[in-house]
Amino acid sequence: MKSLHLAGPDDIEKLLPMVAALHEETGLPSNDDHRREAVVPLLEGAPHGAIWLIGPRRAPVGYICISFGWSIEFGGLEGRIIEVFVRQAVRGRGMGTEAVYEIAKALKQGGVTALHLQVAPEDERNRRLFARAHFVERTDELLMTLPL
Repeated sequence: MKSLHLAGPDDIEKLLPMVAALHEETGLPSNDDHRREAVVPLLEGAPHGAIWLIGPRRAPVGYICISFGWSIEFGGLEGRIIEVFVRQAVRGRGMGTEAVYEIAKALKQGGVTALHLQVAPEDERNRRLFARAHFVERTDELLMTLPL
């Protein structure tokens, strides 16, 4: 995909409104300060994750955020799709699917052994999107969280 770019510090003002739009759309409680604090380290090269812009670099239409961890089960570095967003006006054109394919290919070449994501059971649109990208639903696990 020619229109997938690793985001850097100069992209913050293009990125934050899209992050806010996703959080509003999905009902995630956040505010401008929280979003900025969460995004800036990734844009500055923190080893814990990265954000790619979808679409033209000057006027992106979306983004995809990946965090990294280590997996004994999968034998190495793993990625987790934390957020994917495509502006509503351009949804349905395959940009999100293409971005996921390209990210997966690049991560595999970079030594990542598995790519995970979390989708709400009732979110049929995203379940279909990720199924087309060959993600497999796991019924043997239930995500549990302890906020710290």
